[in-house]
Amino acid sequence: MSCSFFSFCDVIIPVRAKDPFDELLHRYRGLLFTLCSRYKHRGLEVNDLIQETTIALWRNRERLLTLGSVQQAALAWKMSRNAVINALRRIEDMDELPEAYDEQAEDRSLIQELHEEINRMEEPDRTILNMQLEGYSYEEIGQALEMTEKNVSVRLVRAKEKLRKTMTI
Repeated sequence: MSCSFFSFCDVIIPVRAKDPFDELLHRYRGLLFTLCSRYKHRGLEVNDLIQETTIALWRNRERLLTLGSVQQAALAWKMSRNAVINALRRIEDMDELPEAYDEQAEDRSLIQELHEEINRMEEPDRTILNMQLEGYSYEEIGQALEMTEKNVSVRLVRAKEKLRKTMTI
């Protein structure tokens, strides 16, 4: 049996003259590439995702080959999308946090770092930030520091910007 090859994105899929599954892959190669390109993710490249989708289609080839072209395209898209999502889930499962991870301790550490950075700031920015964290309104902060609400607002925005630059969150 003669066999020719086509390639997209370095993925080689054989196209045999009379093999219906190979013709199906050839027909939907653009669809597969578009889908896999859209979902490219950490640790998985387009080629890996195309391989996952091809395997899923192969497993369901008998069902796919009995459908009309519109239904076939819809089912091929659905099966391929599910295969990609499953592949991404497998990768994400490997990236889970260790069991010893303490989220509350991490939060306390970040809050402590935030307060340390605020305490390093100059007045009145330090007071404005602390008062806002305690829930005071712009009006209340302005009254306490003898400033207008607009001035409090501007200073608060600038102080937060300084924090963003210094914090490693």
